[in-house]
Amino acid sequence: MSDVNITVIDREGSKHTVAAPTDMSMNLMELIRAYELAPEGTIGICGGMAMCASCQIYIINKEDSLPEKGEEEEAMLSEAFYVKDNSRLGCQIPITQEMDGLEFQIAPDK
Repeated sequence: MSDVNITVIDREGSKHTVAAPTDMSMNLMELIRAYELAPEGTIGICGGMAMCASCQIYIINKEDSLPEKGEEEEAMLSEAFYVKDNSRLGCQIPITQEMDGLEFQIAPDK
């Protein structure tokens, strides 16, 4: 098993550094859910299909280690609330070895 360390800032502003597996085909939305860093039912409502933006996050560092936004992600972010220049959908970002040290914040849900 190959893990990387990722820091997640929850909606209350608390930082959590977690071990994220790179060999399980997980994405950042699933990581938030696995560690229960957001209330159940507030993250990944559409099941990771880039159709709801409930998993919107703000990338703080290592943006260059992430895949580029796809058309579906761009379209959903264009309709989402609280969007910033560093907004991404966590469901569209698979966890990779290059993400070691990544830090991101979960966007507000209200």
